[in-house]
Amino acid sequence: MTLDRGLLALLEAKPGKGEALAAFLVHSRALAVEETGTVTWYAFKLSETAYGIFDSFNDEDARQAHINGQIPIALGHVAADLLASEPTIRPTDIIAVK
Repeated sequence: MTLDRGLLALLEAKPGKGEALAAFLVHSRALAVEETGTVTWYAFKLSETAYGIFDSFNDEDARQAHINGQIPIALGHVAADLLASEPTIRPTDIIAVK
C-alpha cells in the first residue's frame, strides 16, 4: 500500500453556524466509511468558524472518486446555509507517513 496523495478542504462557517457545520461533518463520516478508496478521513475544527477535512488515498482514481462522491454532493446541499464562502479544496502529495 502506497499512501501518497490526499485532499485538504478548509471550510468557513457562517457566524453562529459552526456547531451545525461540525454536526454535518460528524454525520459525513458514515459516507467516508463507505468509500473503499478513501484510506483515512479526518474532520477537524480550528476555531468556532474554521473547520476542515483531510483524507488520504492510495491512487488518483480513489481521490477522483471521492471528489465526485457523496460527501461533496451533501456539502453542496447545505453550503448556502452553513458556509460563509466557497470551500478551499487542495490536492496534496503525501511525502511521509508514520
